[in-house]
Amino acid sequence: MHQHDAECAHGQTAHAPPIPAQATGEQPPAGAPGSLPGYAVPPGYPLPPRYEAPPESRAYRFLMALWTRPAWLAPLAVLGCVAAAFGYVLANDPTDAQRDPLGPCAFKAMTGLDCPGCGGTRMVWYVLHADFPAAVRHHLVAFVAIPVVAYAYLAWAAKRMFKVKLPTRRITPTVWGGYLVVWLAFSVLRNLPWEPFSYFFVI
Repeated sequence: MHQHDAECAHGQTAHAPPIPAQATGEQPPAGAPGSLPGYAVPPGYPLPPRYEAPPESRAYRFLMALWTRPAWLAPLAVLGCVAAAFGYVLANDPTDAQRDPLGPCAFKAMTGLDCPGCGGTRMVWYVLHADFPAAVRHHLVAFVAIPVVAYAYLAWAAKRMFKVKLPTRRITPTVWGGYLVVWLAFSVLRNLPWEPFSYFFVI
């Protein structure tokens, strides 16, 4: 019995060896199936289409130029956005009974429950007025993130503007995931009508 017949008898399928490049004379593009050194794609083998990246638009090149040159522009732009947000909070006291320009939280207006972000604006208000206990009460999880975000910005800006590398530690995906889980749990527990959870409910 031939070797091929023996393999078929055992339920196996014989595989033909790769065809040398010298046998076909066709050289596949780099990265395509069959592009091993010394081998070519068999005749009639369908090749995957080549991906060509679209050309960069003028707007994209302009924005990237602004982001990278000069070095101080991007940190200053981020700082300006944060300052504008703080200015909005200071100009529209979220702790009074007056209606703010952006209106109330739609989720809270429809359900009567705190959403994951409820109390964040008031937390910022109390931080800007150095009332940290009130800030913790209105959004504990977001308050904890403030020093981390502030230091991350400081390290990024110092390296970008002054080539000064501050000591940093990489935040792993596990830490990010744990933080999101804690935020989700906090969002649920603060709506429970029992102490100490009700202490964090935003009225």
